[in-house]
Amino acid sequence: MQAVKRNILLNPGPATTSDSVKLSQVVPDICPREPEFGDLMAYISAELTRLVGDPDHYTTVLFGGSGTAAVESMISSVLAEQDVVVVINNGAYGKRICEIAEAYGLHYLEFKSPSDDAINLAALEGFIQASGRAISHLAVVHHETTTGLLNDIKAIGELCSRYRIDMIVDAMSSFAAVPIQMMEMNVRYLAASSNKNLQGMAGVSFVVAEKNKLESLKHKKPRNYYLNLYAQYKYFSDHRQMRFTPPVQTLYALKQAIEELKQEGVQERYERYVNSWTTLIHGITRLGLTYLVPDQYHGKIVTSILEPDCAAFHFQEMHDYFYSEGITIYPGKLDRLNTFRIATMGDIAYQDIETFLERLEHYLQSIGFVKREEETGDVGDKR
Repeated sequence: MQAVKRNILLNPGPATTSDSVKLSQVVPDICPREPEFGDLMAYISAELTRLVGDPDHYTTVLFGGSGTAAVESMISSVLAEQDVVVVINNGAYGKRICEIAEAYGLHYLEFKSPSDDAINLAALEGFIQASGRAISHLAVVHHETTTGLLNDIKAIGELCSRYRIDMIVDAMSSFAAVPIQMMEMNVRYLAASSNKNLQGMAGVSFVVAEKNKLESLKHKKPRNYYLNLYAQYKYFSDHRQMRFTPPVQTLYALKQAIEELKQEGVQERYERYVNSWTTLIHGITRLGLTYLVPDQYHGKIVTSILEPDCAAFHFQEMHDYFYSEGITIYPGKLDRLNTFRIATMGDIAYQDIETFLERLEHYLQSIGFVKREEETGDVGDKR
């Protein structure tokens, strides 16, 4: 197999991929209207569904587009004219759902919650009770990559069940790592993409939904076109094709990525991510840096780290230094704090995080933030 230059992507997606995923895109050209390609998409849809639910009751609707396309499809397709959705905003991606609802002129109520702490479920319930309106839906981001906070969608789902509210989940950076069971968690609609924990290439997003919920959208007046969830679902059900040209080669890569996930196992993949996260936390703590989200609420996939308190520090300079070393890091998304983010998702292991930490120590020494170990006598954690 031909080797491909390997970069260590520590940004929160797209993630580092295996050579076999990259090279699986080199296939004979094919018209996506051929039955053979329809079989490929049907296989992908079924396998993605099995990760979170029973294919007899749930199905996966594929789109060409980034993860936001799938989230926008859910929000703009599911809500009827009279419906009201509560949007939990505890990070940039919860805020994005609000912006989508605003763009479509939907009735939404924004429940704000801290980006670095657990959602107060009693406060959320009180918010629903005090709204004075019948709440039909609730939208939440499962793993908020703004900070690395993992929201408890099972507990939120139980709350939604009591009030007969349909829960919509953005599972972009939790799907295929953090275990999800839609029926047990009372999730009606879920969005994710190919390029994060699935470790595929960017360009495919999808919605997993209850089949009966999708069928109930049949008579709703469309407010979108390309992203119409029911139309996409119905067309594929009838023809085994997407309505519009799909990202052909990217779907071949996704099939290979799914095969590799099945070989590794979802739980085992998450354990690998957690091992890398543990290595990261030990390392940055030794170097005098701190992170935001308490361990018990942390997703262990993306970590928001406070920038070093040092006049010589500039994120872009640090980014460029790492980039020259074949490592990509990512800026923070918080207005109130200066942070940068490190992801431990993708085809990487704790040894890659150790490499990052070695380079980080060198950079921090170069700007005068830490002293050399031989000067302090601190040998640190050499895991």
